[in-house]
Amino acid sequence: MKIQGYWLASGILGVTSSTLRRVHESGADAVVTKSIGPRPRKGHPGPILATSHGGLLNAVGLTNPGIDFFAEEMAELKKSGVPIVLSIFGNSPQELADVASKGVEMKPEAIELNLSCPHAEIAQIAHDPNLTHEYVKAVKEVVECPVFAKITPNASDIVAVGIAAEKAEADAIVAINTVRAMKIDIHQRRPVLGNKVGGLSGPPVFPIAVRCIYDLHNSLSIPIIGVGGVTAWQDAVEMHLAGASAIQIGTAVIDGLDVFGEIKEGVLNYLKAEGFSQVSDIVGLAGR
Repeated sequence: MKIQGYWLASGILGVTSSTLRRVHESGADAVVTKSIGPRPRKGHPGPILATSHGGLLNAVGLTNPGIDFFAEEMAELKKSGVPIVLSIFGNSPQELADVASKGVEMKPEAIELNLSCPHAEIAQIAHDPNLTHEYVKAVKEVVECPVFAKITPNASDIVAVGIAAEKAEADAIVAINTVRAMKIDIHQRRPVLGNKVGGLSGPPVFPIAVRCIYDLHNSLSIPIIGVGGVTAWQDAVEMHLAGASAIQIGTAVIDGLDVFGEIKEGVLNYLKAEGFSQVSDIVGLAGR
């Protein structure tokens, strides 16, 4: 799978083939599924969503039908020709490898490892370089398709985590996952989310994502897939300049699926105006 273009980020529009197909038809170059685990999971009690400071807080809790029940949706997606990245999670390296073994039979273009959801048990994996290495290595030993490691900005040293994933032979790094955050209702004087803590996405996390991508690009040799707060073509250009080869878009789709086409057009116009022939010409340019 070529790591380029503008993709739907994981966890935004559910797990149905009809929805993901519509996203592709609206201009997304690929779609990343909601994170799928070893068994059905209900997730956290509500409220699971809240807005805050221009961003979105969520504590969904990895709600999903389980890998055995997702095969039908994947089959429908494959029929439509939509490029699919299957996002998966597991609570141990072996469990993640088992999910990956089942997932690869569905023939996704790549597998994205969710090692860093901030409101679930797996939150701490991508805080630890050794754990990250173990999880990525376990999956790489059982699948042949590309494997992407999605890591967290909440880690004390995101570069060390990225290097660990690269040493475990990850094919790309996805940066970043949502930022651990909270909102409190000042009248009820308690946290708004049912899980108390959630993950912040959208425009407020964009500068954090840019910093993480910049640092990772200057230390790694594998591609970086940028994600976090991109809402306009200017954001995409900035993220490419920081080092992202491909970009995932999530929260911005709330305002409409036209965002993919608008960003593509804006980036192409920028490249033409600045004398570049393709996106790869500007990837990491700010770090040279």
